[in-house]
Amino acid sequence: MNIKSIIFGVAASVVALGAPAAAFAQNKVNLGVAIPAATHSFTAGIVWWANAAKAELEKEHKDLKVTIKTAANAGEQANQLQDLVTANKINSLVIFPFESAALTKPVAQVKSKGVYVTVVDRGLTDPSAQDAYISGDNTAFGKVPAEYIAKALNGKGNIVAMRGIATTLDNERMDAFNSVMKDYPDIKLLDAKYANWNRDDAFKVMQDYLTRFKQIDAVWAADDDMAVGVLKAIEQAKRDDIKIVFGGAGSKGMIKTLIDGKDPRIQANVSYSPKFIYEAIKLTAEARLKGEALPATTIVPSVLITKDNAKDFYFPDSPF
Repeated sequence: MNIKSIIFGVAASVVALGAPAAAFAQNKVNLGVAIPAATHSFTAGIVWWANAAKAELEKEHKDLKVTIKTAANAGEQANQLQDLVTANKINSLVIFPFESAALTKPVAQVKSKGVYVTVVDRGLTDPSAQDAYISGDNTAFGKVPAEYIAKALNGKGNIVAMRGIATTLDNERMDAFNSVMKDYPDIKLLDAKYANWNRDDAFKVMQDYLTRFKQIDAVWAADDDMAVGVLKAIEQAKRDDIKIVFGGAGSKGMIKTLIDGKDPRIQANVSYSPKFIYEAIKLTAEARLKGEALPATTIVPSVLITKDNAKDFYFPDSPF
């Protein structure tokens, strides 16, 4: 899947904000980028792609300055937003919120200062705090694994799930997963706990599941880092009842495992590339340089990855 072409196809419909289209007079754009720190492989990919966008765009556009801030928690990110406005004097912002509820008011305060705001991936609880939203397809991210697991289990069995961090996108994924499972009354979801998209947390949650539940047929880990923790816990417990471990987002390690067929429990994945932060920064910067706005919402499709198409999603040079 060419994510860049998908987003650029949607972004071709940007709307002028008053400047004549023929003029294309560039504005001075001071763009702040607020993202989570590289605490696991997906956010490492986010940080890597954000810095790639900064290097490319500042080289290409003399009237553009990009300042990137990484945060280890929601409170730190909220403080960084204030710094971006007061110290860095930004007039545009691309933010990948650490959490949805905790960052909604701080982002709204930034927008109230006249800053153009693009929110990426983890949506805010109040969309009026943003000008544009760019995300992967979180409904498909939950629906695709549920459909695959239900079919693979022939509509019967015990499953457990691991959620990410309490965000709007995590809610969308879980709601979509549950909406599919409602059609399979013989599949029992034993529990669904937060594991913070973190392999160590997922390891601990899976240990708890393995202690409490004597029969588990499949695990929806909802992230490839969490899937790594799940597999480690299963190995240590020497359990052989789990037939499927379905992660998510298409990390290069999981995709390579899928291609090689090294682990029979890794049968499929669902796409969700961290490269969308690169696209969000590029689209926002170039639109603002022209005095234009992005579409209110841009969604990047999430699709099923199997051994048959896995090579199309394998990027060995990426950190994720």
